[in-house]
Amino acid sequence: MVRSIAIVGAGYVGLVTGTCLSELGNTVICVDDDAAKIACLQAGDVPFFEPGLGELIARNVQARRLSFTTDLVRAVVDSEIIVISVGTPMRADGHAELGAVRAVAREIGLAIDGPRIVISKSTVPVETGELISSIIREHAPPGCPVSVVSNPEFLREGSAVADFLEPDRIVIGTDDPAAIAAMRDLYAPLGAPVLVTDPRTAEMIKYVANAFLATKISFVNEIANICEVLGVDVKAVCQGIGYDQRIGTKFMNPGIGYGGSCFPKDLRGLEQVAADHGYTAPLLHAVELVNRRQIERTIERIERELGELDGRTVAVLGLAFKPNTDDMRGSPALAMIRLLLERGAEVRAHDPVAVEAACAALDDRRVAFCEDMYQAIAGADAVLLATEWNEFRTLDFERCAASMRGDLIFDGRNIFDPEKVRAANLRYAGVGRATPRSSLAGGRSQRVQRPPKSGLEIGRGLPIE
Repeated sequence: MVRSIAIVGAGYVGLVTGTCLSELGNTVICVDDDAAKIACLQAGDVPFFEPGLGELIARNVQARRLSFTTDLVRAVVDSEIIVISVGTPMRADGHAELGAVRAVAREIGLAIDGPRIVISKSTVPVETGELISSIIREHAPPGCPVSVVSNPEFLREGSAVADFLEPDRIVIGTDDPAAIAAMRDLYAPLGAPVLVTDPRTAEMIKYVANAFLATKISFVNEIANICEVLGVDVKAVCQGIGYDQRIGTKFMNPGIGYGGSCFPKDLRGLEQVAADHGYTAPLLHAVELVNRRQIERTIERIERELGELDGRTVAVLGLAFKPNTDDMRGSPALAMIRLLLERGAEVRAHDPVAVEAACAALDDRRVAFCEDMYQAIAGADAVLLATEWNEFRTLDFERCAASMRGDLIFDGRNIFDPEKVRAANLRYAGVGRATPRSSLAGGRSQRVQRPPKSGLEIGRGLPIE
């Protein structure tokens, strides 16, 4: 059954959701109060990088199944299903900021003229569905029954289209049989398992899913740090425990920590919800602490290998918080660049798609943004791999050795073969990787003397305007 759907909030979740629902044959209109964003979409451009999304938008716009507007009232009146997908950023106190959710619920209530299903897609604290329902009822005219459904998203940036069209599960949180039937029909083409719960449970599922994944990352990073001091290779350890089906191998890759807008916000949000109800959650707090320390520890390790960072040049490969996106929110790379700058280092950086976003996020002329990875590496004392883009996996270490001033390769995502690095007469350092003492002390030199400034003229990179 073809349905008319309004998506309120044309950000990451809203735009992907709306586009994919139109791909399933529905008529979808995406609404946003950002006129510049809507104009961008109407012109055929996508305001952020997500593989495959642009092509999908173009196809469905051409088929007249997908459109964009700033007119919320018109979109609500013309749609039977309304999806709330506005941002819920973290406040300074750790709680989710629900101002946009409240405002949209009010506007929906004022605009509706008959029965509607309102879907809450935004990641929100438990009990928010009840808040949305009460706000809509307060402002809606009599005789306009509204069913509010919690329908959390489980999209990963970089693979969001595939995640939507091939989901692990669909979670539907509502007690309304008619709404359940409509939601089952909406998602039937995907052929995914459907879990029907009450709204509070659905909201909790989203928070817990992200908290658990963040916990796995911090756990394996803590183990990696212990492996380092014991001279044990954490990759072999993870392989050994990964064969246990109770543990598995996913999200068991040591590195410089997680970033993005979801894990940090949702972890803190869940911790604060628990605190609001009188429960202290020390494990959630520890997950966050380990993640924050992982970034600091990385810079400390580089400093130990180079000596004083003042006057050193570090090439940072990867700026987005993960590959296949230009999202800089919570990026570990940016956090490490700021720490390097604080210690007096010069930074040369490259990312396949996120340079423009990184320029805006950093706004620091001490960082040279480079057109390609070898331009960033030229003249560097050390290379820091921060984001595991596929193009970095094929790094030519012989070429690096020829153009670098120093010889340290810090593999912040453990994607390089240490032996290939050492074969190029470079020093390798990874996260939790067992490193022969002779190799770490070897290479061309463990402490590289800084040459005059003129020695850095090779490949200066793109200065920030």
